[in-house]
Amino acid sequence: MNDAKSILSIAKRTLEIESKAIFNLIDQLDEQFAHAVQYILESKGRVVVSGVGKSAIVASKIVATLNSTGTPASFMHAADAIHGDLGTIQDDDVVICLSKSGNTPEIKALLPLIKIAKNKLIGVTGNMDSVLAKQADFVLKTYVEKEACPNDLAPTTSTSAQMAIGDALAICLLELRGFSSSDFAKYHPGGSLGKKLYLRVADIVVNNQKPQVDINTSVKEVIVEISEKMLGVTAVINEGKVVGVVTDGDIRRMLSKYDNISGLTAQDIMTSNPKTVDVDTLAVKALKKLQESGISQLLAFENGNYAGVVHIHNLINEGIL
Repeated sequence: MNDAKSILSIAKRTLEIESKAIFNLIDQLDEQFAHAVQYILESKGRVVVSGVGKSAIVASKIVATLNSTGTPASFMHAADAIHGDLGTIQDDDVVICLSKSGNTPEIKALLPLIKIAKNKLIGVTGNMDSVLAKQADFVLKTYVEKEACPNDLAPTTSTSAQMAIGDALAICLLELRGFSSSDFAKYHPGGSLGKKLYLRVADIVVNNQKPQVDINTSVKEVIVEISEKMLGVTAVINEGKVVGVVTDGDIRRMLSKYDNISGLTAQDIMTSNPKTVDVDTLAVKALKKLQESGISQLLAFENGNYAGVVHIHNLINEGIL
């Protein structure tokens, strides 16, 4: 059995080789990259990304990244393109072809068809003497010294470089388009990521009960209100305005302080100046406020009026935490 030390040594060597290759891409960036970004930005069509083998898998990932960051994109396998899928490419589309060598048979067969259709071609390759590099309108250089594979065969470092240059392309387009977090939310409405981008306090408060008592309410009734509304807190109201809160913690502190609680009211045990949040606040920001304050609940307000309570358990149930 191989020991942990030798296994970790292989893993570290792999990451070192790939990270060095990605870092070296910085020096390979030139005006060709900038022109390619600018052309895509001004294009009326989509970005069609193509490749073969592992490059095709990277192409599919780049398409997903572009689509999720505001640049319409479509994947087309280079082998399928010459067998009927060439119709994927429309008149105004920009085509990106990925190939380490730039000389794979499928890519070489596809290039003349793209040129005949007069679509702009962006080549992503590490071989500047290749057919792809020579026929492309713009070339994004992804030269790597070697693959992480000890036989220098399995696409590892080269595909990492392709992935990184694709991310650089997508982020340039994102920033130049002014693509905001609200735009991002439109493309990611599902899951915890989407909720962090669009879920607001109002969406949570509406599903909770609204605990409240008067300042003169007896402690027994305060405890009943907290228990029935199941949020561990109640707002304390005086003449229609919130003047404090009573939490489970206030109840515990009261019991340790007083032997006789029969004459006590909400005003006697409440915490003044409670932490609050506006209903239009993003739930993730409400969570941050809870964490910074070291508390479990916030009173929510709408147009200056008490609207209810948001509890940290609500945020956990929504997948925000």
